[in-house]
Amino acid sequence: MSESPGTPFARLFAVGYRVLIEELHTELRSRGWTDVRPAFGFVLLAARDTTSVSDLTTLMGMTKQATSKLVDGMVEAGYLERSTSADDARRQDLRLTSRGRALLEEVETVYGEMEGRWAQEIGRRRVERMRTDLEELLTDPATKRLPPVRPLW
Repeated sequence: MSESPGTPFARLFAVGYRVLIEELHTELRSRGWTDVRPAFGFVLLAARDTTSVSDLTTLMGMTKQATSKLVDGMVEAGYLERSTSADDARRQDLRLTSRGRALLEEVETVYGEMEGRWAQEIGRRRVERMRTDLEELLTDPATKRLPPVRPLW
């Protein structure tokens, strides 16, 4: 069995993800987004397109009750809105509100600033190469899209 040189990618990705999320939430709090929890991000990304509690339950790997509680809090905080599905009156669709869209825009701004700091450290070309390589490696060949972002709890 040959040894891989350096730190395993899985560990680097896990640490990188944790650092990015912690820095993101610190920055969001400093910009007045004091009620945002890390779990909100998965829901907000899914709700860019209309989704439902059932869809989120599958995506999040949580119970329907836990997902409903999370969604209730996000509706109450003004990030999501519910509406009855046009296709199935039993289904409640979830959509982003203007506040939810504003939060996602702020997140993208913060991520851009973070990437800018990385570019200052290692160079813009290396950051863009990293992005290109990761997109190539992680894109689903069948759909030509990145898979949905899911929590790993």
